[in-house]
Amino acid sequence: MIAHPLTIIGGRLALPHGAPLPGAIRCENGLIAALGDIAPEDGDEVIDARGALVAPGLVDFGVFAIDKPAFHFGGITRAALMPDQAPPLDHPARVRFAAQSGKPDMWVHPLAAATRGLEGRELAELALMREAGARAAATGRDWLGDSGVMLRLMQYCAMLGLVVVSHAEDAGIAGNAVATAGEMATRLGLPAAPAEAEALAVARDLALAELTGARLHLRQVTTASALDLVRRAKASGIQVTAGVTPAHFMLSDLELADFRTFCRLSPPLRSDADRQAVVGAIADGTIDVIASGHDPRGPEDKRLPFADAEPGMAGAETLLPLTLTLVRDGHIDMARAFALLARNPAMLLGVNAGRLVVGAEADIALVEPTRPWIVDRARMAATAGNTPFDRRPVEGRVVGLFKGGSRVA
Repeated sequence: MIAHPLTIIGGRLALPHGAPLPGAIRCENGLIAALGDIAPEDGDEVIDARGALVAPGLVDFGVFAIDKPAFHFGGITRAALMPDQAPPLDHPARVRFAAQSGKPDMWVHPLAAATRGLEGRELAELALMREAGARAAATGRDWLGDSGVMLRLMQYCAMLGLVVVSHAEDAGIAGNAVATAGEMATRLGLPAAPAEAEALAVARDLALAELTGARLHLRQVTTASALDLVRRAKASGIQVTAGVTPAHFMLSDLELADFRTFCRLSPPLRSDADRQAVVGAIADGTIDVIASGHDPRGPEDKRLPFADAEPGMAGAETLLPLTLTLVRDGHIDMARAFALLARNPAMLLGVNAGRLVVGAEADIALVEPTRPWIVDRARMAATAGNTPFDRRPVEGRVVGLFKGGSRVA
């Protein structure tokens, strides 16, 4: 997507390190050509940011649907698409189609299904899907329970240079649970599983990553015990990264009190102690990625008894403002926020984006970080408004979005 040269002036640049600095940014041939104390050149399109934050476009790692209006509202210019589609992304032609589906104003990076049909029994054609555009191999919504298959997956992906994206929740323990075992699940009579189901799955995957030398990304790590395992694994040199969604650092299982099915998530909401452990892990670098987990679900999936409702939330529009609460509360600085939202997921995908540096792709968001608004599921741009944050006041709004130097929102 090539545009005329563009210079954005009057903004504050969200650079990879340090506090945002006043300056301008110039884009040419789809790339960042210069930034800092610069002036527009003759023939440039000039946009005045009027004091807004000039930040990299967000790279949302692990969405379940391509929902372009919601992504643009949230400042997302690239998204890694989970293989849980109908049919699954377990064939090169499907991967190739998905990789083209959002262009030119939204780039989709498909994650290949690790196994045929996501059934967990036989490895899919990973090499062919990599050639078709797959950026990683993912187990999908569910845990890959066969350790032999997981071992072969990691061996093969290590050879191919693909990251293995794992859902870490021991299905033998979790079963049909819809909540985390504890006082709230007991009071509500909900099928529940102990939080240790996550730690056991994480421990297995870390052991196999160490054995094979594969790069492992645990898409969501939501409990203190599992985060401790990741922390120790990183210290020992295992190539592991970890992600989380805002729900697990903003909410606890207390939100289930009224059987709110918009809070039916996978993994389920945890205790407040685990929620605080997630915040601590974001602050100390144990968690590398914050993603939306965007999974819009209509009334047919959510207007059901809690135990029968499908998990998932529409998270693209609230990803940025909820992450900015961590900045306002002093847990992280602005550079770290955009590392979690853009730089680190771009590195996992191996794309030249997610940072404001010369030579990077000109995916840019203009953000007013203190602009207040109220989340309203009835007015969301997403195809469904299943957000657990309905009616919550937030701060942080995208006021302009550029893909490859061309304005898209």
